[in-house]
Amino acid sequence: MRVFAAVLLSMGLAATPLLAKNAGEAGKEETPAAVTTAAAPDKPVAVKAESSLIESEVQDLRSLVEEQRAELEAQRAALKSAEAKMKELEERISPSPAQPSPAPARAVETAASPAIGPASASNATLAQANPGQRTAQTDTNGTDQPTSWKFKGVTFTPGGFFAAESVWRQRALSADVNTPFTSTPLPGSSQYNVGEFNASGRQSRIAMLVQGTAHNVKLGGYYEADFLSAGTTSNDNQSNSYTLRQRQFWAQAAFNSGFTLTGGQMWSLVTQTAKGLDNRTEVLPENIDAQYNVGFSWAREYGVRFVQNFNNKVWLGFSVEEPQTTFKVGGTTAPFIVGAAGNGGGLYNPTANYSFSMTPDFVVKAAFEPGFGHYEVFGLVSTFRDRIFPTGVAPSNSKTFGGGGGANAWFPFDKGKINFGLHAVVGDGVGRYGSAGVAPDATLRPDGTLAPIRSYQGLATLAIHDKKWDVYFHAGEEYAARTQFISGTPAVLIPNEGYGAIGFNNAGCWTEPGPGAGGYAPGALANCSGNIKDIIEGTAGLWYSFYTGPYGTLKMGMQYSYVKLNTWTGLGATGVCTSSTNPNCTPSGTENMVFTSLRYYIP
Repeated sequence: MRVFAAVLLSMGLAATPLLAKNAGEAGKEETPAAVTTAAAPDKPVAVKAESSLIESEVQDLRSLVEEQRAELEAQRAALKSAEAKMKELEERISPSPAQPSPAPARAVETAASPAIGPASASNATLAQANPGQRTAQTDTNGTDQPTSWKFKGVTFTPGGFFAAESVWRQRALSADVNTPFTSTPLPGSSQYNVGEFNASGRQSRIAMLVQGTAHNVKLGGYYEADFLSAGTTSNDNQSNSYTLRQRQFWAQAAFNSGFTLTGGQMWSLVTQTAKGLDNRTEVLPENIDAQYNVGFSWAREYGVRFVQNFNNKVWLGFSVEEPQTTFKVGGTTAPFIVGAAGNGGGLYNPTANYSFSMTPDFVVKAAFEPGFGHYEVFGLVSTFRDRIFPTGVAPSNSKTFGGGGGANAWFPFDKGKINFGLHAVVGDGVGRYGSAGVAPDATLRPDGTLAPIRSYQGLATLAIHDKKWDVYFHAGEEYAARTQFISGTPAVLIPNEGYGAIGFNNAGCWTEPGPGAGGYAPGALANCSGNIKDIIEGTAGLWYSFYTGPYGTLKMGMQYSYVKLNTWTGLGATGVCTSSTNPNCTPSGTENMVFTSLRYYIP
């Protein structure tokens, strides 16, 4: 409007002399030729009057333009005031553009990101995240790059990574990048003399975090999956058609009072966390090995978790979790049942065993953050049941209890660039929670009743981080106690019942058997009980980040691990063991492994 008025004014001013000239000429033409000399003085008066009229109109136009200009200035001032108020409102509900909000919590475990524990600020919890915040990263040119989106007031944040990984093992395990530690070959097995190289992209992960706010509670859900599972058509021959695996799938309600309720498939409350007892802050060994590290205690299973936060200093939590029973039969026992193979009609795996559990597992945990470090103590209770069929006696049910306790500590130094962690668990019937699974939950007494096995699990971690490099070291051990029984009067030790009993035969642990038919059936060791006493693993690894920014993260990792499996001493033939005078044998196995990984993380 202002431009139009200015143009109109310019045209008017330019046309004024021409209008005046034309007006004079028009007066001459209109004057009759017979006009006398006395009439001549009247002509300038007419021209002057007409010119004054034009000037008046121009002046009116100028006044109109000035009024329009004043109105435009007022509108501009009002617009600036409204913009200032809008900017103030945006700053109240979201970070300033000059300080963009940090990258959203990565929907991956710390194992997928080398920066572990409190040093990794990327692992935010639903209870802390503000669903109302604008989620973005800033590009090098200052442009905001969105990392989440909203739909009907709910924020969706994708996560995960794409992986290309490999593993070389000195002794074959017929396994992908997850290591079955208890299958470490003993000297007599054919696999002890054959190595293997395997590679895949199956640890690639997809995830989605969903968040929303309703009054005094923050609602959310989280889903995470990878491809480390196999269906009946899965193989490495051509299509490598491995199946999608559910890792986590849970919902959460976090109240402003500090109380949080979470339910679904999640990490067990036994697993260490980096912040309070918050989901998605689990402190996992950042190994490439998908089975993590010997000595690390964890489970991913159904759970309902209740947590109360006290001023971000103390957290108390309680969870109800899915139970199962792992056991090892030794010697001759009365017939019994612990469970059954999965019922296909009940949507369980018919090739896997499921125990007839009596109650859930229960975990109670407290976390402390006094200002330096993160500390946890917890207790675990499990129940075990089987049905016994003694000879000449009516069948009956037997039940027993197991449980234990543990502690975790995490010490960050130099603003999180150097981190040291300790983890320990001890108990009866808690072996299922060990990463290696060295100790079964229970063994069988001669009468067929279940006897929990004492288990120890421990892990020490040192992690060093800078802008490009992440270096880590782990030393872990899992131990299964010898579990034997006595009977009679006077009491006499039963040499061949239980777990790790001294009467078990280990004489054949050094003798390689012939294979079965077909080329894919290594022979099973004979006369080799091989009850595991402990497994020790030492790991060193590093990650290097080629790029970290608004377009994601590209990094490469390498890991070396040494594993030592020791068995309980049993009986053996003279001359087989280290001393010809010692009839006892203690076979052991070793494994060297090298892993590589190339990963691109979703921004």
